[in-house]
Amino acid sequence: MQDIKEKMREILEAESRAVQQIPITDDYERAVDLIVSHVHNGHGKLVTSGMGKCGQIADNIATTFSSTGTPAVFLHPSEAQHGDLGVLQEDDVMLLLSNSGRTNEIVALVELAHALYPELQIIVITGNKDSQLSRLANVCLWTGGAPEVCPLGLTPTTSTTMMTVMGDVLVVNTMLATGFTRADYAKRHHGGYLGAMARTHQDYQ
Repeated sequence: MQDIKEKMREILEAESRAVQQIPITDDYERAVDLIVSHVHNGHGKLVTSGMGKCGQIADNIATTFSSTGTPAVFLHPSEAQHGDLGVLQEDDVMLLLSNSGRTNEIVALVELAHALYPELQIIVITGNKDSQLSRLANVCLWTGGAPEVCPLGLTPTTSTTMMTVMGDVLVVNTMLATGFTRADYAKRHHGGYLGAMARTHQDYQ
């Protein structure tokens, strides 16, 4: 059996390399511009979605956006087909995660969303830039398609790490674009250590 520490080093190296090789493109600027123009200037919200592990990452991205001044909610793609699609509004932007780019529930969600609002803007994070979902998107952010570190090559591991980092890139750049301050953060995060740290800053009113 391979030594756990040795395998740990391999995993850390593989995932670090995958993150460093995420393509840096102008599409990130386009994605941030969409979020700022529709959510902040148009008074919409960011609606994230994904199935399975991608859904968990999408949910995390939504909560991070919300805590940093960009209203965001997670919409489960299956529940959307049973009425939850009603959360969508005309000025919303959707951020959809699918490593394969052909997740049935997410493709169906795009079709349903466009039937409701044909001009709804969609950002996709995917490991397959030539997929059906990427063609349906207004902006496609490609992970680079690095292989999973799972020994079976199946379990979402490296792909979800990259998606998390790409979500962070969108969050941070949206914060910078909107001038989000520590005082703004304190007003949204009252509890716990982070709330206390934010409130001690001199900018807090």
